Amino acid sequence: MDTLSWIILATLVDGLVALVGVFTLGMRKKLFDMLVFLLVAFSAGALLGGAFFHLLVESVDQIALNAALVYLILGFALFFVLEKVLLWRHCHEGKCDVHPFTYLILFGDGVHNFIDGLVIAASFLVSVPFGIVSTMLILSHEIPQELGDFGVLVYGGIEKRTALLYNLAAQLTCVLGGLAGYFGLQAAGGAMAPLLAFAAGGFIYIAASDLIPELHKEEEMSKAANAFAVFLVGVALMLVMKYYIGG
Repeated sequence: MDTLSWIILATLVDGLVALVGVFTLGMRKKLFDMLVFLLVAFSAGALLGGAFFHLLVESVDQIALNAALVYLILGFALFFVLEKVLLWRHCHEGKCDVHPFTYLILFGDGVHNFIDGLVIAASFLVSVPFGIVSTMLILSHEIPQELGDFGVLVYGGIEKRTALLYNLAAQLTCVLGGLAGYFGLQAAGGAMAPLLAFAAGGFIYIAASDLIPELHKEEEMSKAANAFAVFLVGVALMLVMKYYIGG
């Protein structure tokens, strides 16, 4: 396949993650909570490993370290703004403290997914293996996020099937971001390296600000130890992919 086809396929797969909520419709709450908790742990490790071993390294190969770190901090800051100003939350327990929240969540999610599409496009423009790794990184945090968002929308009074459709619409902005990234980044030429560092900052923010604090809430030592083990699996997977798959 050519690069554009890879980008469209990857962003469509990311968009369809919004439908993951359908598998939880008949799931018991205890099992649902355990599943999301372990996915959050894996995602935190994968995002940190991917940000440092893949995105930042690739960026530094193309631009100066100081410049890459500036873009990384800008990415971190933008994700902070998306969460705080747009009142967007990664709610992994099916509820939020913010209550005029349902459409704000969808809007914030749409903006975030558009940025994900830009990152996927930039990654595939570097190489197909690097694009696949970046897509896996994005999927690793989208799955627990979309499970949580689905629960939040239902909690906010939206009927389950409607919530799935709304979530899907917000998620599919990733495809628009992918197309914009493919055509825009080719025209911009050297803009890929800053975007990769920018994305690394966003991934670090998600892991450090949203996901790891969720793991600290677990008071039972055995469950916390299991979560830490899964976290390390996420980091190790990104390291293995760095040396054996490429990117």
